[in-house]
Amino acid sequence: MAGVTTRTRLSPDQRRTQLLDLGVRLLSTRSVDELSIDLLAEEAGISRGLLYHYFGNKAAFHEAVVRHAADDLIAQTAPPTSGDAFERLHASMAAYLAYVEQNLAGYLSLVRGSAGGSEAMREIYDEARAALTDRVFDDEHDGFRVPDTPLARLVVRGWAAMAEDAVLSWVLDPTGVSREQLLDMLTAALPSLVATVPEQ
Repeated sequence: MAGVTTRTRLSPDQRRTQLLDLGVRLLSTRSVDELSIDLLAEEAGISRGLLYHYFGNKAAFHEAVVRHAADDLIAQTAPPTSGDAFERLHASMAAYLAYVEQNLAGYLSLVRGSAGGSEAMREIYDEARAALTDRVFDDEHDGFRVPDTPLARLVVRGWAAMAEDAVLSWVLDPTGVSREQLLDMLTAALPSLVATVPEQ
């Protein structure tokens, strides 16, 4: 019959993923603390009880949404497979900057939550940071190579902290610095720092 639509029945895993996707979208414009069970239930058109069924409690819900957002960040900033190491790093940093711009409130709450004593947030943050920085040690193509040594890992960790602070500062106030200037600086900084690390 014309005009009749059929609703696809989702499995519990599919429904949970759908709710997490919605949570991540809501997180792009609000902090984790502002992301409530009531808000997600209203946006999803379901009962609070069903959300508690999927996530247990508010803390578990927040953790699941933030972990899902961190997975999105890692996926969206994956460097391309073509081009030299500089080009891939530049593309990855451009994707990172775009992600922070589009998800500023949620990203800030993750950064602040990890520094504010939340063990769960710290764990998610550390796992995401490790996934992002470990990529540079896998790069064996043209351009530059980062030796996988304790000192090099310390240098890369410092570069990542600088990059995060620079990106957040620029997104909050880009006055006087263009996007390309920021990306060029961040891309050039890593090989310059790595050049100070002796081969072992």
